[in-house]
Amino acid sequence: MLRLLNIELQKLRYNRAAKVISIIYFILITFIALISSIEFNFGDFHFRVADQGIFNFPYIWHFNTYVAAILKLFLAIVIVSMMSNEYSYRTLKQNLIDGLSKKEFVLSKFLTVLLFAGISTVFIFLVSLILGLSFSDYNEIGIIFSDMEYIGAYFIKLVAFFSFCLFLGVLVKRSAFALGFLIVWQVIEWLLYGLMKWQFFKDTEIADKISQFFPLNAMANLIKEPLSRLGAIQSAANQLGENFNKDYGVSWLNVLIVLVWTVLFIYWSYSILKKRDL
Repeated sequence: MLRLLNIELQKLRYNRAAKVISIIYFILITFIALISSIEFNFGDFHFRVADQGIFNFPYIWHFNTYVAAILKLFLAIVIVSMMSNEYSYRTLKQNLIDGLSKKEFVLSKFLTVLLFAGISTVFIFLVSLILGLSFSDYNEIGIIFSDMEYIGAYFIKLVAFFSFCLFLGVLVKRSAFALGFLIVWQVIEWLLYGLMKWQFFKDTEIADKISQFFPLNAMANLIKEPLSRLGAIQSAANQLGENFNKDYGVSWLNVLIVLVWTVLFIYWSYSILKKRDL
């Protein structure tokens, strides 16, 4: 496995665009720290974002993984281009001539996906830990390392999303078209949800239960939006007569759905390559 991973790393080593995009991605994650410096002054009213508890343990694990997951498209570009370059530069055909099987080729790509997801997860863990230790009102060990399921969900989400991008790269061959297909697929999921909600079933609950099995929606459901969980938002909602009866936890059903999609994406990638005349 190390041999397969080393082959991919050698290819990425000479890919300047991949290195630049990856660096930008990790820089943007560190910019989460800049949120702490945002302050609004309206006369005698002073509002500092960091004082609202977004960097408190254990909430920070939820907030930071949600924000960082939005930026995953940057690494998705690297994954898609990594696959499309195999066709453009004919390195895929050369690898097969050199004795690499198609199964090993797909496995090498998946190992790269795991590596990217793993590095990103460790990075967001360290950034969150440093910010939390700097700004959190709660520094007990038990509190610091509670709600760690969001870190695990973040890793699974990245692996699934990058596997989807890898599949699109294999299917479409061209990075621009693959990324375009990714956007189109997101629109398709929204349209299907809207049709179920307002046309077919006219029931939000039924639409939600069915759409949770859509690949991109399943990935999104792994880490739900955290802002309505803040005390200030909850208090404001209560004053307006609204209540957020929402489960913010990581659902094991969502985890299972996403893992199944991940397996399918990798299997379909191999199946396409196996049948395709290269």
